[in-house]
Amino acid sequence: MTSSLIHRTAIIEPGAEIGEGTRIGAYAVIGPKVRLGRDCIVGPHAVIEGRTEIGDRNQVFQFASVGAPPQDLKWKGEETRLVIGHDNIIREYVTIQPGVGVSGGLTEVGDGNLFMACSHIAHDCRIGSHAQFANAATLAGHVEVGDHVHVSGLAGVHQFTRIGAHAFVAAGAMVAQDVPPFCLVQGDRARLVSLNEVGLRRHGFTEPEVLMLRRVFRALFRGTGEKAERVARVRHEHGADKGVAELLEFLSETRRGLVAA
Repeated sequence: MTSSLIHRTAIIEPGAEIGEGTRIGAYAVIGPKVRLGRDCIVGPHAVIEGRTEIGDRNQVFQFASVGAPPQDLKWKGEETRLVIGHDNIIREYVTIQPGVGVSGGLTEVGDGNLFMACSHIAHDCRIGSHAQFANAATLAGHVEVGDHVHVSGLAGVHQFTRIGAHAFVAAGAMVAQDVPPFCLVQGDRARLVSLNEVGLRRHGFTEPEVLMLRRVFRALFRGTGEKAERVARVRHEHGADKGVAELLEFLSETRRGLVAA
């Protein structure tokens, strides 16, 4: 890359790898083990450190902190990793931290995500693609977030919790258990409210697909009988449907249990 793309006050430590076309603003700091892809934009005063790999066309705004040591007392200075994909937007004062060695040592972020100002992604999280985290949304360690998830402002997510694809977490929600795919939760503690129909339509689900998921949502979470019976009935009647199969698989793999219905 040409030197004109790096502001003269930016600090690029020896060993850092900067992709072609990447721009770095005034007073930004890039650590020695950072790998930045092509055509990224790093704003003034942003800090990217640690063993951090960032793909192409990412935007890191001013005062963001990416790759700083995890906020976990189990971390004892060991080298761990943060891997971020392509086309992400990381706004002001966002913090995204690497893993902890005893916990796997890796935080992963997919492609096309939006992290609004002051949102926090803790150690060992796994973030899919095309998710949105509104202002001050906070994930504790080891949280797994699927594709196209929306976590609203000031929401907090307990460690080791999973949020399924296309789920919506309402503003201020405190999420302490797993959130099924396609669902909307709100409250402290978060409860299952409805199917995320608005989000599904925005993401291209057809009306028959939405109606199928609505029917299954009601059968699973508003129906009568024991949970195992409801699941078995849905699997027998609708298990061939792709979305239904994804939902049932998520339910079978939950470790923390589901948010209350």
